[in-house]
Amino acid sequence: MKRFAALILASASALAYAQKPATYPAHGQSQQQQMSDDGACYAWAKQSTGIDPAVVAQTPAPPAGPTGARVRGAARGAAAGAIVGDVSGNDAGHGAAVGATAGVLAGGVRSRQQHAAQAQSATASQQSSMTTYWHAYGACMQGKGYTVQ
Repeated sequence: MKRFAALILASASALAYAQKPATYPAHGQSQQQQMSDDGACYAWAKQSTGIDPAVVAQTPAPPAGPTGARVRGAARGAAAGAIVGDVSGNDAGHGAAVGATAGVLAGGVRSRQQHAAQAQSATASQQSSMTTYWHAYGACMQGKGYTVQ
């Protein structure tokens, strides 16, 4: 699970800069002027959107720690197994043990699905923030006489 979180963080960091639009001088601006305008537009986009790409890129993935889903699954499974064992005339204790085992497995699956959904939501939020930021940056650069793609 730690590898999954690291992968999400690495891909989010790459996404933060991969979406940067390409800018080309449309009026013969020098490389020095372009670097100056680029820095000014970074700052302006950050100030106008409230989004700092460096912070967004370093936002950690949701914690992948225990959620209690396995314990809850075991408890539900044990209760159901005990009832089934008791009703069917078999050993309620054995039914509870079998149910608890099944519940732990089901709880683990739910936990993994929950973590994956949280990670996907965090990545989508980062992408949305960066898209907003890069649109502002692009508008600034266009205003300074650059072609933005």
